[in-house]
Amino acid sequence: MKALFIGGTGVISTAVSRLALEMGIELYLFNRNTRTGFTPEGARLIQGDIRNEAEAKEILKDYFFDVVVDWIAFDTTNVGVDLRLFKGKTKQYMFISSASAYQKPLENFRITEETPMVNPYWEYSRNKIACEDLLFSEYRQNGFPVTIIRPSHTYGVTSIPCIYNSRKSTWSIVERMKRGKKIVIPGDGTSLWVVTHNSDFAKAFVGLMGNPKAIGEAIHITSDEVLSWNQLTEQLGEAVGVKPELYHVSTDFFTACIPDRFSELVGDKINSVCFDNTKVKSMVTDYEAITPFRQGIKETIAWYEKHPELCWLDEEWDAECDRIIEAHEAGIRAFKG
Repeated sequence: MKALFIGGTGVISTAVSRLALEMGIELYLFNRNTRTGFTPEGARLIQGDIRNEAEAKEILKDYFFDVVVDWIAFDTTNVGVDLRLFKGKTKQYMFISSASAYQKPLENFRITEETPMVNPYWEYSRNKIACEDLLFSEYRQNGFPVTIIRPSHTYGVTSIPCIYNSRKSTWSIVERMKRGKKIVIPGDGTSLWVVTHNSDFAKAFVGLMGNPKAIGEAIHITSDEVLSWNQLTEQLGEAVGVKPELYHVSTDFFTACIPDRFSELVGDKINSVCFDNTKVKSMVTDYEAITPFRQGIKETIAWYEKHPELCWLDEEWDAECDRIIEAHEAGIRAFKG
């Protein structure tokens, strides 16, 4: 099998790239080659910018791929370029959508691929929905061989899942724990969440590559482990060797203080999710997510500790945490008089 990954060096795609190569897939990565340390050995690099359509068309003119995967398409403009570039040049085009696009709030806690796609709170999710609509239209009208993949919160050694962290340094929440400072949790922390290790995701994804059953289908790939945000945060603390002090504030209060987090929280993280993986398991019969978060996050922390240059605290985010706690406690004091 000959496959092209557009991108291919991110948290999810790196794990998929490695497994694809282990499975004997002839893998090409089309990217700008800015993350060379994450290019898996054995992959063939095609250097270019997929957003420069004329350049990409020229570079790819003599190629045909069994599978094309775009890991970095986020809106219909990106997908439109792919449609023009790859019509007639691939047997399967795989688009990376998002499980955040499922209905918010949910009418049924158990999410299947038939759950409505509507998210009025987050533009990112609405853009993914629009991309899906465009691609399925091309499939129905012109037979474009699309497969839609909907990941949920997927992590690996370079990422630390949590409900609220610095956007600049993911190590920041760990550093705050190690310093004995309170960890801010929007809401009461009891909403249920699903995180998936990228090595598990990769097994299902590679099984869908070149799989005729996946053409014209949307499929989510997640773990079956369901934990609350409190549990996830506590297990992160265990991996670090500390017992974190969780500090809960209402989501309304939190987003009033930090409005730019509203979409990410109300449109995704504060909602309880539980995914039915029957569909992917029917197509990839040996798929099973085997890495529990308690184990996976220990591997992540160990990786970070081997890369001390990444273990730094975002001082602005840290101060933001302190201000939220101070404002919350000031409100309690004012109410008590």
